[in-house]
Amino acid sequence: MTVFNGERLPVEIFQLDKERMVKGWYSDVYFRNISRILEKLSQEGYKFKGEDIGNIEVEMQIFTRRKPYSIIGGIDEALAILKECTGYFDDDGNFINTFDQLEVEACHDGVKAYYYGDPMNVEPVMKIRGRYRDFAILETPILGSLTEASRIATNVYQVLEAARGKDILFFPARFAHYKLQALHGYAYTLGVSAYNKDYGASSNRYVSTDEQGSWWGGKGGGTISHSYIATFFGNTAEATIQFCRHMPLNVNRIALVDFDNDCIGTSLKVLKTMFEKYLALFKKGEVKEAKRYKLFGVRPDTSSSLRDISVEPLGDKRLDNGVNARLIYRLRKALDNAYLDWNLPEEDIELARSYCQDVKIIATGGFNPDKIRDFERSKVPVDIYGVGSWLLSNSSVEGTNNDFTADVVKVKKDGEWINMAKVGRRACNNDKLLPIPADY
Repeated sequence: MTVFNGERLPVEIFQLDKERMVKGWYSDVYFRNISRILEKLSQEGYKFKGEDIGNIEVEMQIFTRRKPYSIIGGIDEALAILKECTGYFDDDGNFINTFDQLEVEACHDGVKAYYYGDPMNVEPVMKIRGRYRDFAILETPILGSLTEASRIATNVYQVLEAARGKDILFFPARFAHYKLQALHGYAYTLGVSAYNKDYGASSNRYVSTDEQGSWWGGKGGGTISHSYIATFFGNTAEATIQFCRHMPLNVNRIALVDFDNDCIGTSLKVLKTMFEKYLALFKKGEVKEAKRYKLFGVRPDTSSSLRDISVEPLGDKRLDNGVNARLIYRLRKALDNAYLDWNLPEEDIELARSYCQDVKIIATGGFNPDKIRDFERSKVPVDIYGVGSWLLSNSSVEGTNNDFTADVVKVKKDGEWINMAKVGRRACNNDKLLPIPADY
């Protein structure tokens, strides 16, 4: 799936629990109450101000309240909910779908919608016109879908802005329920695609589980864990060599180098061990096999409770501990110059120099936009950032919430649409809204 290609995700991909959703199982109870009351009024033939209130038609608009903008996600799921679950139960208990009687406009997933704190001047991401009791109970799941996906997509976008477009590894799978992985991975790709579109960039997408890529055709990727190193009695070099020996060539060789709390020392051991394997095969003409031992990068992941042994203390844990700027600067210098200590013959020096200086630094552990922005301002030589829990954060960079609001802003009276928004709200427009056909 390619974002911004004009296509929408198919309804089937969301695996909706239609049977319970149409009964209001996922809805705030007051919406169920409202729907039942309107149904009873319709059955009674009740009228108020000359109108059949039970069958009243409304215009509802939905907008983000995250300042100053949201990268919108969840639209396609919201449309799927409407398509499958709009309607009513007849006297025999059969569900009658009335989606084709709605007028729906919606933007595409991945667009940017602004909110400046004024609910009288918003950019709706969806508008729904139709008989209110047919879709009243769907407000809760629709807003939840929009909020969850847009929160992740916008967080990803803001991390990429802080990182100036450097690749971001999407690492929050362990911080949320596994059933959310597909939604989160899809939202991540929305954020990456929106950033690339706005900045003319080409940031790549890296997820850690297959489920995170299931909605857009991606596959999970990764290398080694601390637990894997432990099975080699803490020998990171040997653990990495065996990984390289058995994994296919399309998997990047990234060494996790903080097991001994000595990122530089461990990186140098891995680097030398890997290069020796690489060089021996390269010289024998086994170029493809040699690529198995081409070190793509090293990943320092030092805990914020620890100070790497190569970093002298300044007396401030915020500056001393974890993956800090001093550690990365020293690591880069050590990697770049490692070949000088290998006592190589003259003909191998250029190959070794290139091998060492090609190794990337993938920094992980406690990264958020503020920390990434500080690194980038200081030109800390990180090539790729891995970000986990912050991407699920409810606290945006601007300190505002992430929720969406749905308002009825018009009702139909005597065949005409009249303004009927509560005080402080009004019907607004957004040129990114597109009509949704009944058979989309």
